[in-house]
Amino acid sequence: MTWTRWTAGLTAATSLAIALVAFSCTTAQAPPRRTEAEKLARGRTLSWTSGCNDCHTPGTFYGAPDTTRLLSGSELGWQGPWGVTYARNLTPDPETGIGSWSEDDIVRAFRTGRRPDQTPLLPPMPWPSYAQMSDDDAYALAAFIKSVPPLKHKNLDRVPPGATASGAILAFPLPPAWDAQNLPPPPAAASKP
Repeated sequence: MTWTRWTAGLTAATSLAIALVAFSCTTAQAPPRRTEAEKLARGRTLSWTSGCNDCHTPGTFYGAPDTTRLLSGSELGWQGPWGVTYARNLTPDPETGIGSWSEDDIVRAFRTGRRPDQTPLLPPMPWPSYAQMSDDDAYALAAFIKSVPPLKHKNLDRVPPGATASGAILAFPLPPAWDAQNLPPPPAAASKP
């Protein structure tokens, strides 16, 4: 009788140990926390690889990004059914940039396509691509944006559809029928760029 109890107890203990080992092997472990320097370095990398600097750093589309004015906005206009829009100043300047935005505001904007005041981010801002970022990457990018030197640069205002814009413009033709099937109507002329 004692031998049977001992064997049953050993079998139960062994089964429990195996189950715990198996469970610990399948449980995903959280990635290690980044230091602030590592977070900013990741955000800087993402700002380049995700295209932020393409539109928001002057000269990038001309092959010579002016990194002394990193993310301060470009006056190259983007024309399409929405009118003409210009890449905004993303530096933390409180008057002409997004200095009043928190990291949460920045992440929410590129995940939802809406500014803190709920006005839409207009094309060509590819916010649906940014919406797919992990929280870790999204907040690293937001932290980096908040860390760049603030630069005062009030970019050109949006030009509504049908109005004439001056300066350099990249023009998108009206979408072909296949692409236009489910597009929303162009935003009203009073919307912010």
